[in-house]
Amino acid sequence: MPFLLRVELPDVPGSLGRVASAIGEAGGDIEAIEIVEKRHEEETAVDDVLLEVTPGTMPDSIVSACNVLDGVRVIWISRYAAGGNLFLDLEAVEELTANPADALDRLIDLLPVTFRAEWAARVNDTAGTVHATDAAPDDLEFTSIGKAARLETPDDNVHVGARLNKHEIVVIGRRGGPEFLDSEVARLGHLVGLAMSISRAG
Repeated sequence: MPFLLRVELPDVPGSLGRVASAIGEAGGDIEAIEIVEKRHEEETAVDDVLLEVTPGTMPDSIVSACNVLDGVRVIWISRYAAGGNLFLDLEAVEELTANPADALDRLIDLLPVTFRAEWAARVNDTAGTVHATDAAPDDLEFTSIGKAARLETPDDNVHVGARLNKHEIVVIGRRGGPEFLDSEVARLGHLVGLAMSISRAG
């Protein structure tokens, strides 16, 4: 079964190798690794690790194996239902340029995989939700925002929004967290801006 592990580790040579060895010894098989964020002031990095867990192995044992390493902290681990491929931003852009006329709707379809979120939606200031993935809430409301930003929610869900134009925004969310990193918020704003440009070219 595939799992996605987000881990914070020292940004020094050998750190990722130690984490990979610990995961392997605990019964995990790494499929892919993506650097999510580098925190230069703290000299740490945040990586997403896509892994397969051997039958009978509990994800908690992988978390424990990582957390005992000096300077390493597992931020979260969850089942990864997207089929086993990390979807990089450039691949998302490639998908959007394949059919510019549908770029805005296709962006919504791609965002949950690209950001390891549970859902995404386009929300209009008068029509409400105009396109969304299956797990999106029914009661999303338009919020006037400038640049991409975290949105307040009445519960433990976490939302990030980015402006498409003055009438529409894009919102992505995770149930119960984890909180979106600053780098993820910036990436969302960048991708939404690219999608808008691509759609105009169509």
